[in-house]
Amino acid sequence: MDYQMNKTVNIALQILPSSKSIHPYTLVDKAIEVIASSGLRYKVTPFETVMEGSYDEIMKVVKKAQEACYDSGADSLMTYVKIQSSRNDVSIEDKMEKYE
Repeated sequence: MDYQMNKTVNIALQILPSSKSIHPYTLVDKAIEVIASSGLRYKVTPFETVMEGSYDEIMKVVKKAQEACYDSGADSLMTYVKIQSSRNDVSIEDKMEKYE
């Protein structure tokens, strides 16, 4: 049984787009727009965006974010994903509350 996959997880997504004609930040903004419109809880940081939700729902957003970059003119992407799962739910606040 997929114990952790039924719980809330945190997934950090970093997309590093490359294009001959479009600044990478413009392409990253397109990925962040997808995340923002997903309805998931998320936090943008200087190097990656952390999302909170179910594993399957976040991975769908990861795919859509990559597609948005290509649709906006990216020639290639380096995509890095980090996953924190647990037998219990994982929240962004558990890691950040003492710093904010």
